[in-house]
Amino acid sequence: MTNENLQNKILVIPWKIKLKNFAICVGCDISRRSNGTISRFIMILFDHKSFPSKKPFNGVTTTDITVDKARKHLWFRLYNPTPTGDSKLPLIFYFHGGGFGFFKPHSRPYNNFCYQLASKLSAIVISVNYRLAPEHRYPSPYDDGFDTIKFIDETATIQGFPSHANLKNCFLAGDSAGGNIVHHVMVKASQHKFRNLNLIGAMLIQPFFGGEERTQSETMLDRKVPVVNMERSDWMWKAFLPKGSDRDHPAANVFGPNADDISGLSLPASVVFVGGFDSLKDWQRRYYEGMKKCGKEVNLIEYSDTFHSFYAYPELPVFSLFIKDMKDFMQKQIVAAER
Repeated sequence: MTNENLQNKILVIPWKIKLKNFAICVGCDISRRSNGTISRFIMILFDHKSFPSKKPFNGVTTTDITVDKARKHLWFRLYNPTPTGDSKLPLIFYFHGGGFGFFKPHSRPYNNFCYQLASKLSAIVISVNYRLAPEHRYPSPYDDGFDTIKFIDETATIQGFPSHANLKNCFLAGDSAGGNIVHHVMVKASQHKFRNLNLIGAMLIQPFFGGEERTQSETMLDRKVPVVNMERSDWMWKAFLPKGSDRDHPAANVFGPNADDISGLSLPASVVFVGGFDSLKDWQRRYYEGMKKCGKEVNLIEYSDTFHSFYAYPELPVFSLFIKDMKDFMQKQIVAAER
């Protein structure tokens, strides 16, 4: 759907979802201070956490595993679906959204979403806990994500880690800021020789990219759609990027004026999921186009009548289609890798 056609469309959202989105946005907004810091105490009131559970839920158990005891922040929540017979299951490294500054793997919306991914995709999910801005700026989440992948690759025995994980069929996935992290971790990983695992695909769900320019979708949808607006985005980029940087920093504007050259890197196939009522969609499309110009295998899937963070609501009709598209992408990459 083009931006021009969007003018004649009306976004319809169930009231319960509107209320949930409103509460989350209020929590993030009132916890953001004018000096660029975040009141973690206030955010606790809105960010409800979930405990790991050895009791299966939809056939999935969860465990929290520490990557580095010297770095207490570096851990992940493991979602382990019961395998069928002797089958090996693909592995997904997942990076949650939240503008680089909010939420954790055990935040309830992300915990619920990763349960869905593990169950419906028949995949083991590793939801990575990365350091948050502004206390930890660029490139902290990229480093934490890459270090977690190396930990899985290099550690022979990990207590609680399933033996039916197929390290040859590994994927990166993330939503919003997590989708941004997927790209940068993928680039770091392409320059590293892994011992055991093989990254064969990347799934960027409404990734958070930006730049100094104001795109048409940003201006047209500003404060008219849930979750993302220019003021929030600008604040989050300022809190995350190195002090003194603008939004054309390559962490935000991957193919902008200060872009790093990735044309010579061997990257796995990727897919970018876009929502028609997401104000970031023009940046997401530019990312897709930039990847194609660099000769990378990349796909673009757009759901015209949905908004930023739709994937958190399995009750929406589009959720089933989204899961099917993820599953089809994964299966295609698994078949290609096994040839």
